[in-house]
Amino acid sequence: MTNPKKMAAAFNISASTIRNYEAKGLIPPAERSATGYRIYTDLHDAYLSCIQAMAPAFGMEVTTEALRCLHQDQPQDAMWIIREKEVALYEEKVKLEELIQDIRIYANDNKSPYAEGPFTINEASTLTQVPKSAIRYWEQAGYVTADRHPDNQYRQYSGAHLLKIRLVQMLQSSVYSEDTVNFKRSIAEAAHTDLQGILHVAEHVRAYLDEIIETQMCGVACLYRLMTLIKNETINSLRFDNF
Repeated sequence: MTNPKKMAAAFNISASTIRNYEAKGLIPPAERSATGYRIYTDLHDAYLSCIQAMAPAFGMEVTTEALRCLHQDQPQDAMWIIREKEVALYEEKVKLEELIQDIRIYANDNKSPYAEGPFTINEASTLTQVPKSAIRYWEQAGYVTADRHPDNQYRQYSGAHLLKIRLVQMLQSSVYSEDTVNFKRSIAEAAHTDLQGILHVAEHVRAYLDEIIETQMCGVACLYRLMTLIKNETINSLRFDNF
């Protein structure tokens, strides 16, 4: 057992952060000393370890949802929540490999994966499966800048534009991090005609996804250890009650 100050120091966070976790249901309520001070146990240590391992891989929202399932004695639900995110990451990896192949063929062989353009924003949205509102927003953010029709100034997109739109879309479901911010900055800096530059960014995103899957495995391992600890404490408690 330990006090809030020592527990906070062990995880390099503030005591108020631990109290916030408790208030939000991420960790169990702390025991209290005779004088009313919080006392934290090995179980709290395991919960905090789990939070720090899972949040970078799955995001705080998913981590919170999974840990609340444990509080509600629904460990299977917690596991399925995490498995859904693991599957989603795999699906993103598959899409990224397809995108990298399309970019490489276009860059090296000048063969676009799309029919002859230019494309309207409606066509761009259909071909990339990205909402028009998102494409417009990304243009405002500087990620993808459309050409303009000389007569009516309507947006026009080439095959290279569509590849860039797909690359931005790849990052939308990723957990927010300094890396994802840097990737988007690199996409914004690369002209849509710079296919080698876009390919370079896409390959860095692939390496990033490889790091994320490793981080996810670490988070899952911590979650499993926590679930095992909870199960063992429950069994021991039942044994004690039967005496």
